[in-house]
This record gives sequence, structure tokens and C-alpha cells, in this order.
Amino acid sequence: MPFPRYPYPAYLVPSFVASLLTGKQRSFHRDAQLCIERIKPPLRVLGEEHIPSAGPSLITFNHYYRPGFHAWWMALAIAARVPVEMHWVMTAELTFPGKWYSSLGRAVSRWLLKRVAQMYHHTTMPPMPPRPRDVEGRARSVREVISFVRQHPHAVLGLAPEGGDQPGGVVHLPAPGAGRFILLLAEQGFPILPVGAFEEAGEFCLCFGPSYQLQLPPGLAAQEKDRYAAQILMSAVAGQLPTRLRGEFG
Repeated sequence: MPFPRYPYPAYLVPSFVASLLTGKQRSFHRDAQLCIERIKPPLRVLGEEHIPSAGPSLITFNHYYRPGFHAWWMALAIAARVPVEMHWVMTAELTFPGKWYSSLGRAVSRWLLKRVAQMYHHTTMPPMPPRPRDVEGRARSVREVISFVRQHPHAVLGLAPEGGDQPGGVVHLPAPGAGRFILLLAEQGFPILPVGAFEEAGEFCLCFGPSYQLQLPPGLAAQEKDRYAAQILMSAVAGQLPTRLRGEFG
């Protein structure tokens, strides 16, 4: 099966690099539009009636993966179609597992992603799966996101609960803690909107599903809440994907 082409607009690169070095603020929504309009064939969008025109809303999507596909195209595609500036929870580090340059790559990515987050006013989160040394940093990131939504109660947020590449692009349960984190956002009054990102018949596709309130049965222990919330989240996302990518949620 042929895959779509994902060219970058060459004229965007100089201004992006300049902003990266100087810290000048940029619009992720506008940059995303400039990138997505160059995809060939064009992005295919399903469920357009569910795209939020304003917040509050928390958009959750799968971390689609195949060799040669870069995960940021999912965020770019969603940001391009949502008509307001979104706030993204993004990784703070790329890990390059099994690569000889992993140590250098992690260090460079930490600097680069921190600058990107500052440039677009997004929040970084330590990478998945969780590492013991990241406990304090993860807690700090959670506090930053909660503080942001309290100050911006009508924001539109975006995040991928799985937090990393999944074998074959098939949906998996996220690492422990992800369900509990999103439950905290839901308790701030943010409905959840599931999105499926995938490639099908040579096209890059987004499928927006209807939003819902994340509610759990009473009396659950903390770990049960975390897993129950994660099951609900990923079941909703899987429902927007082709059967071959739904995994255990099929």
C-alpha cells in the first residue's frame, strides 16, 4: 500500500528556526495549517461535526506508528482542523531505544523540545514508559497542566494517553498514571473528545468522535480508578479506528 507524502513547507523553516533560537512566540494552529495543506493526497477528516469550535475540551488520540511516520503529524493534523489555538501536553524527551546515539539524542531532544514548548506555550511531560527518576518531573508537569486549565477553563487541550510508539500502531493501554491524570482534567470540567489517527488506502485520516464525560463508578481504589479511566479512554479512541488497529479494544 502506498503511503501519503508529508512534505514540509520550505519557506516555513527559516522563521521556525529563528523563533526556536530567539524564543519568539508562534501560533501552532497556523504552522499546523501550513504543514497539513501540503500533505498529498490531502488529509481525510471523518466526523467533522464533532470538531470543537471552543472549549472546554480535552482531545485524546492514539499514538499511531509505522516506520517512517513521525508522530508530530498527528498533532499537526488535529491542530490544523480545530479552529482555535490548542494547548498540548507533549513529551519532554525522545528516547531512541536501542540506537547507538541514544544518549546524545536524548540530550539534544530535551533542549529542542523544551524550546518548542516555550515557543508554542505548551506543557512538556517526561517520556513514557515512566522512569523512576522522572517521578518528581512528572508530578510537576501534572501540576502545571492543572494550573493552566484552572486559569483557562475554556481551553482546548490535546494529548496522546499512550505517550509513545506502539507496535504495529495498534492501540494499547497507557502506562499507569495516565488514566488518573486525565481523570483530574475531567474533574475540572473538561469533556473528552476521542480522535483516531491512521493511514488507510494511501490517505492520512483523522476520525473525530462525539465527546463524553469521564465518569467512574463510586468506591474504586486509586489503582482501580487509574485503570478503569484508561480503559474508557482507549476504548473511545479505538472506536474511531479501523478494526486492525483496535487491538484488545476491538
